[in-house]
Order: sequence, then C-alpha cells, then structure tokens
Amino acid sequence: MEKLQTKNRVERRRNIPLVRFPEFEGKWEEKKLGDICYLTSSKRVYLSDYVKEGIPFYRGKEITELKNGKQPTNILYISAERYKEYKSKYGIPKINDILITAVGTLGNVLKIRNDNKFYFKDGNLIWLKNIEENPDFLEVLIQLNTNALIRTSIGSTQKALTMVELRKLKFYFPTLPEQTCIANFFTVLDNKINQLKEKKALLEEYKKGVMQKIFSQELRFRDENGKDFPEWEEKKLGEIGETYNGLTGKTKENFGKGKPYIQYKQIFENSIIDISKFGLVDVNENEKQNKALYGDLFFTISSETPNEIGFSSVILENIQNLYLNSFCFGFRPNSLKELNPKFAQFLFRSEIARKKIVKLSQGSTRYNMSKVQFMKIKIKLPCSEEQTKIANFLSAIDNKITKVDNQIEQTEQWKKGLLQQMFV
Repeated sequence: MEKLQTKNRVERRRNIPLVRFPEFEGKWEEKKLGDICYLTSSKRVYLSDYVKEGIPFYRGKEITELKNGKQPTNILYISAERYKEYKSKYGIPKINDILITAVGTLGNVLKIRNDNKFYFKDGNLIWLKNIEENPDFLEVLIQLNTNALIRTSIGSTQKALTMVELRKLKFYFPTLPEQTCIANFFTVLDNKINQLKEKKALLEEYKKGVMQKIFSQELRFRDENGKDFPEWEEKKLGEIGETYNGLTGKTKENFGKGKPYIQYKQIFENSIIDISKFGLVDVNENEKQNKALYGDLFFTISSETPNEIGFSSVILENIQNLYLNSFCFGFRPNSLKELNPKFAQFLFRSEIARKKIVKLSQGSTRYNMSKVQFMKIKIKLPCSEEQTKIANFLSAIDNKITKVDNQIEQTEQWKKGLLQQMFV
C-alpha cells in the first residue's frame, strides 16, 4: 500500500491524475484559459433600461442561485427591443458558453444548458465563449479551482475578478475523449445528487402538509380496535408544566471545559437535541444551577427576527449533569404521559403552535419572549395513546428524510474525493 501511495504522488507530479478510467493514459497538457476560449462581458445596462416585464436580466446573484439548483428570485428585466438590439450588436450567451461570477460571491460557474432568453450585467459576470475544450469538463475544472480564481482578484474593500488575470490562469487538460468521459461521469453523479435532493424536498413538503392536518385535527388516528380516540383537550401550558432558567453567573472563562450544556444552536437547528454537539461549562458542585432532564423542552427566548423566536427542541436522552444555555429556557412537563416528549417535538414545531409563539415576540432590533405570556398559551392535546401514534407516524417520516439526507452527504463526499483525485 505504501508503494502504491508513493507511486500515486509521483504520478500526480507528472501531470497524471491519481484515479483514471483504464482506457486512458499519458500526461495532461497545461494550457492558459485565454488560449482555449474567448473571455468577454456584456454591453453595459443602465437603470433606465429596466422594465417591469420583459427579458430576464441576470447578475451574479441569479447565476449563484442557478448553480445551487434554485430558480432565480427578484429578477430584473429589460425590454424585448433592447434585448434584440444588444443581441445583434454584442451577442448573448449560447448553449455551452460559461458564465463566472466576478463580483460579490466570486468564482461560481454556470454552463448554459438551454436557449432560454436572458441578458446579463457587465462586470458582475465574465463570459467564456468559443470554448475549444469540453465545456462540461471546463465547468467542473474551473469550479474545482475556485481558490485559484479568487487569488487573481483585485480590489481591497470589494474583490473582483478580471478578464486580464483570468486569461493567464493555467489548467491541465487531458484529450477531448477523456474530458468527455470525465464530464459525463460527473453529470450522472450530479443528477443522482439532484434526484436525492428532490426526494428530500418532497418528503419535507409531505411532512409539513400532514403535520398541518394532524394538529388541526383534520387527520385523526384510531386505537387498536379501530375506534376513535377521545376529543383533544385544550389546556394552558402553565397547567401542564413549569419553566426554568438556563445558566446564570457565567463568564467566557467558564466555558470550554467541564460539564455538558445545551447550546442555542442545538435548539434552533433541530427538534431533537443532538447530544454530539454539547458545549462544555465549568460548574462547581455547590452551585445552584438548573439541570436538564429527559423529556424537557427547550425554547430560544431571544432572536434577531420575530419569526425565529421560541424555536423548540426536546432532549430524548438521559444525560447526567446537563445544563442549559442562558439565552434559552426549559419547560418541564408535569407528566410525560400527559405530554409525550416525542409528540411534543412535533407539536411545538407545528404551524399552529409556531403562530401562537411568534405573537409573543417583542422588540425592535432584538426580539424577546415573555415566559409569563408563554405559559398562558393554550394548546390542544390528544390522549396519551394518540400522542404515541402521532409521534411514531411523524418520526417514521423523519427517519426517511434523515436516510435520504445521509445518502446526499455520502454521495457528495464521494464526489468531493473523486474530484480531488481525477483532476491534475
């Protein structure tokens, strides 16, 4: 194995990739970007050219959105007449041309794959046309070398890519047949990743819809004998549990070692506390600090926007000497039978509960929530048996989403490793 690794390193220095399709051999050839394509921009467009409807007008933002698989938002437009004029005089990108974001987010690359009409802003994008190499291969190659592109940027407060410097950039190219083989391989891989992302999005949309029906009681479950469960009972949160504060009296020097504590982002990011992401805090044995227990719910009490106030998460593990961040508060049910923790994780993330919580936000630049008002919130609870059925049903959907998410991550990691080994 050691000899193989040594040989591979030598091969890389000889301009030969570490991983290669078996039918190809020989060194890759170094070429300047300016020698294999023509770099240009577009005719300057002024504010007076903008219209409410017409031909989409792309900037770096739109290219970044498209590159990330999203449809562009807040698009600007120019008139069909102006578009026709610019197309005739200066040209527009065609299929297999490449655009690179040159201002703001630098180095995002997009190959034109259809003949949809659009125009684009000068300076924000650099246009590569008359490409002599495989455009799909070049797109991957440039994106793989984003850091090299950024190093050519100029400016102090706002960096920008320039055609002058990009033309000088050197890349290694195999023969066109090998470029095509590599490009096709990564296209298939990207399609697989996009399919998985679509599957995840559909599952998330399904979960959102079914949660709306469950918590509005449009969708009800039945017991093992097929009979209806009892009607849901409305109760104030103050009737079914009590709140407690997070850590008090701590300074920066107290964090980074000691006992585990639940961080703000753990609550905000997931409806179940991820126990692998605890912070550490130094707590003496004689200190009077509240400890978090299995089944407790945690809420963010402060946020930058009203819609982010009161996000919740539940602890479903027994952790000894576990504490809570000071920017949050805990809610401990009087009975885990009356409020099943696995049910509660979905209840307080439901649209119905979120609307009630968001109404409590107060502030202008920073928003806060009153625990007193929080405890006055009224919620409807099903019986314990129906809570369990609901929790199991929604957890099964979550498990499917997590499985697909893991597939996405594994495939992207595999792609990342191959990109590092299949290019020089």
